[in-house]
Amino acid sequence: MSDGYWLGIDLGGTKMLAVLYDGEFTEVARDRKKTKGHEGVEKGIRRICGLVESVLQQHPPAEGNLRGIGIGCPSPIDVERGVVVEAVNLGWKGVPLRDHLTREFACPVSVLNDVDAGVYAEYQFGAGRDARGLLGVFPGTGIGGGAVVAGEVVMGRLSCMEIGHVRVMPEGNLCGCGRRGCLETVASRLAISAEAAKAAFRGEAPYLMKQTSAELPKIRSGVLAEAIRQGDVVVEQIVREAARWIGVAVADCIHLLSVDRVVLGGGLVEAMPELFVDEVRQSAEASVMRPYRGTFDVAVARLGDDAAVRGAAAWAAHRQGVSIPWKGAPSATIEAEASADAAETEGAAEATPVAELEEGA
Repeated sequence: MSDGYWLGIDLGGTKMLAVLYDGEFTEVARDRKKTKGHEGVEKGIRRICGLVESVLQQHPPAEGNLRGIGIGCPSPIDVERGVVVEAVNLGWKGVPLRDHLTREFACPVSVLNDVDAGVYAEYQFGAGRDARGLLGVFPGTGIGGGAVVAGEVVMGRLSCMEIGHVRVMPEGNLCGCGRRGCLETVASRLAISAEAAKAAFRGEAPYLMKQTSAELPKIRSGVLAEAIRQGDVVVEQIVREAARWIGVAVADCIHLLSVDRVVLGGGLVEAMPELFVDEVRQSAEASVMRPYRGTFDVAVARLGDDAAVRGAAAWAAHRQGVSIPWKGAPSATIEAEASADAAETEGAAEATPVAELEEGA
């Protein structure tokens, strides 16, 4: 691929992760810290710099051999200036992060939205490796989205693809963004958990009631999946309805971008992968115009928690014109993995129960 090293950072609301990769994108060092965004911008940037220095001390590149840094942030990004526009979970607004990091480490720095970084990683290394266009949707507390088409992250003056704020019910519930009827109001884990809590309180979901007493903070992704496995039919109906709404929003994105693959990720999807893939696929297929039917597939994201940090580093390389050698026609390994995934999904559908998975969201 190239000489030198690339460093990725995933800046989250509670933690930050940094990973150093060599020229073949093999990991050589990593470290993480708590973000402590409440301490303010200045201390936050010092913590980021300290984290980077910690990683570089583990495997010091020769002078000039750190080719670039990419950082994914939980905020809309002013792409040209590398500015964090407004990171609500951090309390940051208008922070020129690229300039700070460039001065500190004397190498090119690329700043992008954290979901964009994760989707770019899936495009280059994960479930989208053989796709021309990739849409990523990540339902959790909110619903994150991103897209890559012909090798470029879809963005304008600011990062975009805020699929969680596509209005699917114009006169619907109030969203945290201040508008009504956004996808997040009907399909986020918070929305699902709220409906499930109501059902449990009404006596319609006995297992969920026993486990959570209908207390919203206790109704997490793994608990929902187990409630379905234990026979709480109404919980399954609520989750499937939410997934169908995601499919409606995906169909709108297909009309705009004509991607050939959609990847779903996050804790909800990890806990109930077959359910989400099936419902989103069927709903999207039913909602798109006839010419677009059969032009895309739906899959589960593969890279997990390292997606954003890996994608940020890869995006930094891409911005400097360095190609990723794995992108292109799928290798025999990827084809074998895809066949195995398909067989596993088919077998799971026949077996019916939803596996109990570790809590993810």
